[in-house]
Amino acid sequence: MAIHVEGLLAIIIFYLLILMVGIWAAWKNKRSGISDGSTRSESIMVGGRDIGLFVGGFTMTATWVGGGYINGTAESVYVPGSGLAWAQAPFGYALSLVVGGLFFAKPMRSRGYVTMLDPFQQLYGKRMGGLLFIPALLGELFWSAAILSALGATLSVIVDINISVSVVVSALIAVFYTLVGGLYSVAYTDVVQLFCIFLGLWMSVPFALSNPAVSDISVTAVNAVFQTPWLGEIHPSDGWMWADNFCLLMLGGIPWQVYFQRVLSASSATYAQVLSFLAAFGCLVMAVPSVLIGAIGASTDWNQTSYGPIPPVEKDESDMILPIVLQHLCPSFISFFGLGAVSAAVMSSADSSILSASSMFARNIYQLAFRQSASDREIVWVMRITIFVFGGLATAMALLTGSVYGLWYLSSDLVYIIIFPQLLCVLFVKGTNTYGSIAGYLFGLLLRIGGGEPYLRLPPFIYYPGWQSREKVHHLTKEVEHYVEQRFPYKTVSMLASLLSNAAFSHLAKYLFESGALSPKYDFLDAVVSKHSRKTMDKTTLVANDNINLSELAPVGARHGSSLAGTFINTEALTDEGDISPASNNEYE
Repeated sequence: MAIHVEGLLAIIIFYLLILMVGIWAAWKNKRSGISDGSTRSESIMVGGRDIGLFVGGFTMTATWVGGGYINGTAESVYVPGSGLAWAQAPFGYALSLVVGGLFFAKPMRSRGYVTMLDPFQQLYGKRMGGLLFIPALLGELFWSAAILSALGATLSVIVDINISVSVVVSALIAVFYTLVGGLYSVAYTDVVQLFCIFLGLWMSVPFALSNPAVSDISVTAVNAVFQTPWLGEIHPSDGWMWADNFCLLMLGGIPWQVYFQRVLSASSATYAQVLSFLAAFGCLVMAVPSVLIGAIGASTDWNQTSYGPIPPVEKDESDMILPIVLQHLCPSFISFFGLGAVSAAVMSSADSSILSASSMFARNIYQLAFRQSASDREIVWVMRITIFVFGGLATAMALLTGSVYGLWYLSSDLVYIIIFPQLLCVLFVKGTNTYGSIAGYLFGLLLRIGGGEPYLRLPPFIYYPGWQSREKVHHLTKEVEHYVEQRFPYKTVSMLASLLSNAAFSHLAKYLFESGALSPKYDFLDAVVSKHSRKTMDKTTLVANDNINLSELAPVGARHGSSLAGTFINTEALTDEGDISPASNNEYE
């Protein structure tokens, strides 16, 4: 198949549009937030904390509506035996935004944090913050790599250009405007990208539905025509697996820096909540065309199309059903609009993930852990370098790693199992400390890794109740792959074990040290007896005092010039016994 010149031209025009919008956004907002006392580095990470409802709603929606979201939803609906019943991403991520808005957005924004890791380093110290940075970083990098890989494959299907070239060019453009404008460029380009996704996919649906090879999708929804009905069903024996995966999406979709970056950039805590609810609605709306395209793929007699008589599922190309439908069931000029939609979805997620990873590294690792005296200019340059480095790593993984989706599945599990319970503890559970945090981290990691990962061909060493031995036949190579399917909800159980062990070991350590069973000299993490001193906390203040607005969280008077210790819900963990600061005293008046 020859290169489609029209398609290539459409992609070039689209990429130039995105690049110009990103540069314009950087120029328009180059001084935003700095005049209010914020630093340049903070402006890059969270804007000027003045993101409004329109731009904020679009950028938060675009964070979730990525290439994996629209491609994965269409794939789930199309795959025989799966169907709409197993297309959990739209509902799972929408509910994650609702739960995040109800319980997490307000306390995080009210306390003026800059990154998701700030409360962890505040309570548990820089070592624990570094450990929690690992799964957070891996999640962002593997997600970027996975969607860049999907984009390359999509471009190769529709335009027939080299996958490596398309991935590298897409990544370079996303990295460039992120380097130039930080969150402002990412947010404003998200508005354009989300509009392109909506327009491109909805333009494609009517043409695909009217193709002579496509049967009535209302008939194929409940009747087997070319394959099993695309509505799908959940067998009682699969109920725990379904619930486990749904909880992972709903609760594991919260503790991501890409989400909290938008929350923390909102102009107020109330706005942060509203943005979450708007994005939840946007996620559901943006999933509709993907669901329809998946249903169209399941309702098509592929023998009547240019694709050929063998359906995509029998060629192991189910993951490419969306671009295949665009290419073979729509006119060329329409498929190019759809291609623009896929490209927009990928870039809107890739730039967000790269910026999030670099923000956490520059602030929580470089500045707070190693260079507490670093200047603002130095932090900005560290961010720029890491944006380029992390963008390069994601691109390399997209091109060189065949199991990048397996890596992302595993890392997203770790975010759910490790970071989510830690976030619950640090925000809502009083009395937790670094010892409990380490215990929760290790317990969750052990139980999850013990369950294995079929996508990475990682065998389990913990066989949970109800496990079954399965085999998968690759249609093209005829290779038979044997793997263990864990039918027990072990991911959610691992998360709960991590949560409970954090609380239990925290209180155990506190009891042992305070009762005298253990000598204070063994408190080597300074987590119970040797609390963080005021001097140390003042040097590593994680919150810009001018941004703290505790009145939105509780009826407390405004506090100016207070240290970080006085801004956290669990103040007794950060102050020396008998040495409560005036700011802390105000909290209890």
